[in-house]
Order: sequence, then structure tokens, then C-alpha cells
Amino acid sequence: MKGMGNMQGMMKQVQKMQKDMEKEQEALNKKEFSGKATNGYVKVTATGDRTIKDVQIKEDVIDPEDPEMLQDLIVTAVNDCLENIDKETKQTMGKYTQNIPGM
Repeated sequence: MKGMGNMQGMMKQVQKMQKDMEKEQEALNKKEFSGKATNGYVKVTATGDRTIKDVQIKEDVIDPEDPEMLQDLIVTAVNDCLENIDKETKQTMGKYTQNIPGM
């Protein structure tokens, strides 16, 4: 019956780790991240759950003759923001998944 105590202890550790993961994921989801395009012409703000909250565009980059440039800057800023979310998510949540096969 000694094995049962070890199993219960391990289950408690797993439950604690799960609660900790949920708290950290919730905090990440609420945190705001930003991404920028070249020279900060476009700035995008999103939360960790990838909800875009704000897009700021400097007026001097708006050229009615070249909408493709503005589109490219927006895409660059959004991708930068998403990359920042991914980096912090991996850094924060990686400690929970680093020793789990397939993660």
C-alpha cells in the first residue's frame, strides 16, 4: 500500500501544476503585446489571446498612390506582435511542457 501514498502525492503535484499553468495562461491572455513595422510607421497592440486591440498608423506613411506599402507595413506589424506573443508564451509555458514528450 506504500505505492498509493506516492500516487496521491504525484496527483496533488499534477493538480497544482495544472492550476499554476491555468493562472499563467490567463495572465498571458490578458497581457498586452505590441509589434511595429519599419521605423514604427505602424504599431499593433494585441492581447496574449491574439485579440487585436489597437492599430496606429503614422499619417506621413499614408500614400493614396501606394496602398500596397501600407498593407505591407500592417502585415509586418501584426506578424511582429504575434511573434512577441509566441516568444513570451513559449518562455512562460515552456517550463510546464519541456519534459512532456510530444510538446
